[in-house]
Amino acid sequence: MIFVLIFAAGLWLIGSQMGVSRQARWAMLCVLYFVVLALLVVLPASHPLVVRLGGGLAEWVVLGGLSVLAFGYGKGLGAIRRRVAPKPTSLPKTDEIERYARHIMLREIGGPGQKLLKDAKVLVIGAGGLGSPACLYLAAAGVGTIGVMDDDAVEVTNLQRQIAHTDARIGMAKVFSIQQAMKAVNPHVSVRPYNRRLTPQIATELFADFDVVLDGTDNFDTRYLANEVCVALGKPLVSAALTQWEGQISVFGGDGPCYRCIFPEPPAPELVPTCAEAGVLGPLTGVVGSMMAVETVKEITGAGEALRGRMMIYDALYGDVRVITLERRADCPICGNPEVATA
Repeated sequence: MIFVLIFAAGLWLIGSQMGVSRQARWAMLCVLYFVVLALLVVLPASHPLVVRLGGGLAEWVVLGGLSVLAFGYGKGLGAIRRRVAPKPTSLPKTDEIERYARHIMLREIGGPGQKLLKDAKVLVIGAGGLGSPACLYLAAAGVGTIGVMDDDAVEVTNLQRQIAHTDARIGMAKVFSIQQAMKAVNPHVSVRPYNRRLTPQIATELFADFDVVLDGTDNFDTRYLANEVCVALGKPLVSAALTQWEGQISVFGGDGPCYRCIFPEPPAPELVPTCAEAGVLGPLTGVVGSMMAVETVKEITGAGEALRGRMMIYDALYGDVRVITLERRADCPICGNPEVATA
């Protein structure tokens, strides 16, 4: 019997080295086993070959039965393991369909609208109070490429309202902090961080690569520059501002007025104190920043009616919302002057 078992092991190893499949090798061992059984049945017990095989017919039958039991046990255990094993993760495409299912169910967005969001490129200027909720919701909505520009670092005073940043990231550049936050919300989006201030030297080339621009800054120089370049390139500008308990938002460009039509000159500094000087309600930034994301999604998908030619003013202290009509100025130095608007 030992001789036959050694011969069987040799067959298995040789077949493995030659690249013979496991199924074929098992078939060879089965043939060998039945040849042995046949010899034991046909030849007398005193025959030299039977003696060489070792053992009687009964022993070989028992060995075969044990082998079948072991094989069946292994197969059964493998089947059980496959049934209880966790299912493989969904393909990225399936994951994204599930992720955006609530958008796809909306008649005004649907599958085509979600595809527009995935193909869209949005630039957010400012990674602070307004930029934080806007960026997070744009990432969650599935906007494919999101650029974010800011030259500041995270400070402890930011954390009362700038929800994209954390205590652990104090001292980190805001654009890299918000990049981590967006990728944590949705790993499918591409984030382009620009750790610098917007300047006339880079604005035109930068804006040209995006479909929509969001202005969440706190100074008029940047707002005027963003407006001028958006008008020149024909890009919609979603702009918002905050002060203490009040926020305002509008969409500029297109057939509506531009930012300079409404604010032709910057107000005196004492009339528009900064957050550091006058304070600001933390949750107010979330309300208005989220509105910026809403207007951006509408702008990309064509859903509903954008706040173009209108400005929404939200008074959080008294729970009041007003929408005022904005008119385009024929003498506007930006959109009213063809030479500037087409530069």
